[in-house]
Amino acid sequence: MDTLKILKDMTQINSASGNETAIREYIKTEAEKYCDEVYVDAMGNLTAHKKGGGKKIMFAAHMDEIGIIVTDTDDKGFIRFSAVGGLNIPNLVNLRVRFSNGIEGVIGAEEDKFKGKPALSNLYIDIGAADKKAAQKQISVGDTAVFVGGFVKRGDNIISKALDNRAGCAVILKALSEIKESPNDLYFVFTVQEEVGFRGARTAAFDIEPEIAVAVDVTDTGDTPSAPTMAVEMGKGAAVKVMDRSIMCDSLVRSVMIETAKREGIPYQLEIMTDGGTDAGAIHLTRAGVKTGGISIPTRYIHSPSEMANINDIENCVALVRGLASQQW
Repeated sequence: MDTLKILKDMTQINSASGNETAIREYIKTEAEKYCDEVYVDAMGNLTAHKKGGGKKIMFAAHMDEIGIIVTDTDDKGFIRFSAVGGLNIPNLVNLRVRFSNGIEGVIGAEEDKFKGKPALSNLYIDIGAADKKAAQKQISVGDTAVFVGGFVKRGDNIISKALDNRAGCAVILKALSEIKESPNDLYFVFTVQEEVGFRGARTAAFDIEPEIAVAVDVTDTGDTPSAPTMAVEMGKGAAVKVMDRSIMCDSLVRSVMIETAKREGIPYQLEIMTDGGTDAGAIHLTRAGVKTGGISIPTRYIHSPSEMANINDIENCVALVRGLASQQW
């Protein structure tokens, strides 16, 4: 499996939270080649099951991306919207968005109000419509859009929209393709609605009842000018999660990750993320609790149309997932 190709394909598919159909269909077509069964649950999570007789292990990566949802259209045809996931409001002005039907627009601001205390209520989307009637022929209340951001490779680094978390999806999909046999019962779950509250992971874990779970997602870095203090750098290997705001990772799972990385020569670093969380936060609280850890891909400029990650870090995360899936727990 060509990691760069699959990353390019997946990042350029538009699937905001709650509207994951397009990305799910792409992943389903690929995953069916490498597992015993693929199914979609009521929430829309896609699960690829590779049957085995050992521990029941769940790997999870969310398919959805941040975006916007239409709330109203004014008389002049300007579209008002709300957030789908966490948006950096001051940085939204002049960005382009693309709706599911292909219509593109530009985010504008009521400048006199926006300069004081930036708020979504001071922003609008301009699709070039002459008036409300013309706009409503193209866009309706409840339509979602994602940010426009092409795929660029610069050396070993990738710049694109939606690396959060198509990079994580690529990691577990490629690991699935490379695992020929395993002593464990493996579930590779591509979850929905992570950006709006880890919702898909919660229901998937309740259904699967894993004994061990690992969430694969992106994480911030501390290697840019004036960045918050954080011992994670892009290009320095897979990040083994210690904690974030949603979870204190299980010490056994973390230890096995570190031992696996050392044994197989996989570069790794330890991650403590003080702002934000991942699907791990929902999974570890399911039913009577699940021993849960996290593997993170160091990524700069998260929740922007120009997220940046290192291809070697992504490949090292693949190797770590493969190692965890293939060993006796």
